[in-house]
Amino acid sequence: MFCTSASAAAPLRAAALGTLRIQASAAMMTGSSGYSTTATRERTCSARRQVASIREKKRAMAGALSPPSSSARHIVPRTQHQQQQRQSSTTVASPPPPPAAPEQPLTWNTFLHLRRRRRYYNVGGSVLTSLSSTLLGVSFLSQQDIDAIGSQLYGLDPFMVLGLATVGFGVAGWLAGPVLGGLAFKIVNRGVGGRVMAEKEKEFFTRIRRHRVDPSSQSFSNPVPDYYGEKIGSVQQYRQWLKDQRAYNKKRQSFL
Repeated sequence: MFCTSASAAAPLRAAALGTLRIQASAAMMTGSSGYSTTATRERTCSARRQVASIREKKRAMAGALSPPSSSARHIVPRTQHQQQQRQSSTTVASPPPPPAAPEQPLTWNTFLHLRRRRRYYNVGGSVLTSLSSTLLGVSFLSQQDIDAIGSQLYGLDPFMVLGLATVGFGVAGWLAGPVLGGLAFKIVNRGVGGRVMAEKEKEFFTRIRRHRVDPSSQSFSNPVPDYYGEKIGSVQQYRQWLKDQRAYNKKRQSFL
């Protein structure tokens, strides 16, 4: 770096000496002709231009060889930080999804109450679908030739064919009722988790299978008390069901 600055200063000194010589000669030639004075001025101006160009080259070389300043070092990080701030200000952060509400555990009383209500929904759905299917079946059979259908079915009476078909439509509607009732129950009781209800149902049936009696020894005087536990609607009724099972076993042993 020092060698480069010394080499750049040598032409500068030579140009400066040339400029001084030209100025001295110009001073000595004062009073001469206008042509010599104009030529001297032109030479002086050209020498000054050369000195200015040499100085600019020296400054450019010194700036290229000198290490970058601290302010220049931090230009890029500041620019990147500003870009990140601009991007964060322009982009709207999407709100995080709300956490899923944990499923509340069901108590036995609540579960048995919901189970009993579901049974009512199923029975109501069966009644509605049975009536609807019966009406649709009767309207459909009224448009058919019952005599021809009865003759094709082993010569049955047309009224018998009409009665059997009507009963068949009603039974089909009754069997499809629990599907409609279960769907209505799920819509009304949306707050109850299906997984929690299924786990409670499984545990309840495990208890029922463990404590219910053997129906092989039932009789008219000693019928099986609610084999599937469908009538249980509370914990108190479940305890009564257990008592009925024990009473059945005692009566069976006494007969044996």
